Amino acid sequence: MAVGGVVTTIVGSVMQWTDASFGFMGFEAAGFNALMMALVGLLFGAFSQMGFFAYLTLNYIALGVIRKNYLWNALQAYTTLFMLGMIGYLLYLDRVKLENNLIYWVLPLGLLFASWAVASYKAKLTNKNAFVPTLFLMIVVTLLESWQTIRGEESNVTAIIFMIIPMFACNAYQILLLHRLVRKEQTTDSASNAKPAV
Repeated sequence: MAVGGVVTTIVGSVMQWTDASFGFMGFEAAGFNALMMALVGLLFGAFSQMGFFAYLTLNYIALGVIRKNYLWNALQAYTTLFMLGMIGYLLYLDRVKLENNLIYWVLPLGLLFASWAVASYKAKLTNKNAFVPTLFLMIVVTLLESWQTIRGEESNVTAIIFMIIPMFACNAYQILLLHRLVRKEQTTDSASNAKPAV
């Protein structure tokens, strides 16, 4: 949640500096706007946590049902590509309403490259099997979490950027931290189950 608050405040402040009309009460109330953005960022962080835990639950159930890790990875890879294509197509249809002729290919490609970098780093930290699940989380889950701004009645490019960057940052933070928490938990369990020396 702290990551969401900080990133949202930074993104919102940059957007306000580049566009004086962005903000709750105009550029004059920059301090108030920063506070409101931080509070919104905390909500983004909480929402990101819910999406992350939902994905972990889905992953656990899917591996129990499919039982073949490579099949589940293939399904995630297909879903990721489908989602990227679909979001590009939907933004292309809305390009007039969004008043932007570039967003329909800039957003999917930007999200793909950023997600690829996070997934590559995650695979380097753990193992190559983590690449596809991380890519799925960073693309599919991030887009689903940001769906309201992408397809909402009042959606616009500013709203999409304002929500999708903090969601991406929160998801990246969680997935890159996960293996450390799991390793720490396993170490703690091993220590508590160890028999005392006689």
